[in-house]
Amino acid sequence: MPTLDWIGKQAVVNHHREVPYRLVHCDSDLSAGDPDAGNLLVQGDNLEALRALLPYYAGKVKCIYIDPPYNTGNEGWVYNDNVNSPEIKAWLGNVVGKEAEDLSRHDKWLCMMYPRLRLLREFLRDDGVMFASIDANEVAHFEVLLRETFSNFEIISIPIVNNMKGRNDRDYIATCHEYLVLVARHNFVSHGIPLSQKQLKEFKYTDEQGYLFASRDLRKRGGADTRDERPQLWFPIYKSPESDELSLEAQEGWIEIYPMKKDGTEGAWRWGKSRVAKYLSTLIPSYAKANEKWNVSYRVYLDSEREDELFDDDPEDFTEDYDDESGEAIERTTKPKSFWWGPELSTDNAGKELKSIFDGKKPFEYPKSVSLIQKILSMTGGKDDLIMDSFAGSGTTGHAVLDLNNQDGGSRRFILVEMDQAISEEVTAERMRRVINGFDKNGNAATPVEGLGSGFRFCRLGVPLFDEFGDVAREVTFPDLAAHIFFSETGVPIPHRAQSDFLGVFQDRAVYLLFDAAHAETPREAAGNVLTPDRLDALPPVPEAFDGTRVIYAEGCTVSAARLKRAGAVFKQIPYQIDGV
Repeated sequence: MPTLDWIGKQAVVNHHREVPYRLVHCDSDLSAGDPDAGNLLVQGDNLEALRALLPYYAGKVKCIYIDPPYNTGNEGWVYNDNVNSPEIKAWLGNVVGKEAEDLSRHDKWLCMMYPRLRLLREFLRDDGVMFASIDANEVAHFEVLLRETFSNFEIISIPIVNNMKGRNDRDYIATCHEYLVLVARHNFVSHGIPLSQKQLKEFKYTDEQGYLFASRDLRKRGGADTRDERPQLWFPIYKSPESDELSLEAQEGWIEIYPMKKDGTEGAWRWGKSRVAKYLSTLIPSYAKANEKWNVSYRVYLDSEREDELFDDDPEDFTEDYDDESGEAIERTTKPKSFWWGPELSTDNAGKELKSIFDGKKPFEYPKSVSLIQKILSMTGGKDDLIMDSFAGSGTTGHAVLDLNNQDGGSRRFILVEMDQAISEEVTAERMRRVINGFDKNGNAATPVEGLGSGFRFCRLGVPLFDEFGDVAREVTFPDLAAHIFFSETGVPIPHRAQSDFLGVFQDRAVYLLFDAAHAETPREAAGNVLTPDRLDALPPVPEAFDGTRVIYAEGCTVSAARLKRAGAVFKQIPYQIDGV
């Protein structure tokens, strides 16, 4: 597989593993709405924030959307990647790639993106998907970089027309589009996107029970779909001369209808003879005066439950979205195309959305539109999905999640990360607060917009979990350390906030932690930070069906190796045997 190389790559290949785990502290003054809604806005460098969130959310995120710096050469973006390398130290200062004449800015951008992508992959569920907005400056590099950091994923780039006027950012052509790169695991199933108004208008026919349906030509239209190429799909359908009744059996006086192409050549039906026979009563004959020919159409129902009553499977034109738990049909959707455009996706529309929230002012350049994010989220399908955006900016992703939940009664949750303190507090958090509580459109009290409800917690990154000497930091609480230990031991998030010595079971390991933060400096048996024979006997029991190893973390151990073995236990010392110290 082709790989991408750049100056400084070797310094960042393993950097995501070297970033320290930090504590996450919530700020109630900047939070809004229901604090238990499950939504987070984290202020801090997203590399450190992702590392801090990993023990809690690894493998739980259904959809990631990111809108990283496009690296145009004229933009300022601030990332403080503390990599101990001469190349990185020389390049990754406070402002990266600001000057267009700086030919090394592509290397800098790749150094910034690589460790973040490596961490983002760890958050995705087995059926997860990531979307990234990018433009021509880095899209070629980005795709190759993704093939390395997301190996065995499918990668598709979708052009999106977002500025019909065109930007004067190139010498020879006015740029009207950018790209949405889809990065999906092979078991990700796209649930399609809602039908457009144009598509909805096609459902203009009504059946005998009052259900709306659209009519689709039963003839195949492709150039290779001919009688010679598909002889099994060339057969007559007979129509009564007095009604719309159809038959596959020849009857005297009945009209023969063959799948003729518009140019008069012999074509082929979409369906085979057995399927036509099965659904013959649902087919519709029609007469074209232009060529004096009869044709046959099939039905596509707007109500997918009605279609389930009539058909064993879906027609080709539309897909159907099912609830993962109940199996009941939710809504009809359509398969996304490889090219997106529409006024709702434009940068102008996104700017107007933001202005309407912020009293007619635009506090953030180049926001994304709510419609774009909702179009993406409709493809993930689930109403209770966890959504992540580690380049949150103005907070469009959070807004889109709240609005979509309000529309369909879903319980999706979001995790947003924004590095810039001023933007996170004055734009991202403020936008979330206004759309949750309601606001006056464009600052006009005569046009109030009702709040969407829900809520979010505003969080900041705290001190590293371990201090400069590798010891557990004084500020660390038992639940903080427990979450990190369970994740480092099992590779999955802790199942619930730790309240006791027993942290949980994963596969063949039951994990325990003996730690009293108040006595972290000096191991003392009385504080319970040392595994003693009595403490071993008093440990909370594991589930009855468990037949694995008990892994016990503590500051010290006075139990013999033989007794540990008899008890099916393994001792690991804090902090030295904790991964990530």
